[in-house]
Amino acid sequence: MNAQTDSRITMYGAEWCGDCRRSKKLLDTLNVDYDYVDLEAVVEGAAQAEAISGRKNIPVIAFPDGTHQVEPSDSALHAKLTELGAAK
Repeated sequence: MNAQTDSRITMYGAEWCGDCRRSKKLLDTLNVDYDYVDLEAVVEGAAQAEAISGRKNIPVIAFPDGTHQVEPSDSALHAKLTELGAAK
């Protein structure tokens, strides 16, 4: 992915969430450059995630093209990252 300062992949999640840990592991395994918002540590993080997705489910992964995924399967997330050229 091209280095972009204001248009990055952002994942909203929490350590206690199994789907969050799974998605984060995939992002890390693929060496994706992304921002992680820990909803346990960032007070306004949950509100930001809900504003993006319209849901309370996590993880919420927001992409630079304006799309997002909520609780994505590994295959759906991998496909999106490949489409964006973010997987290395």
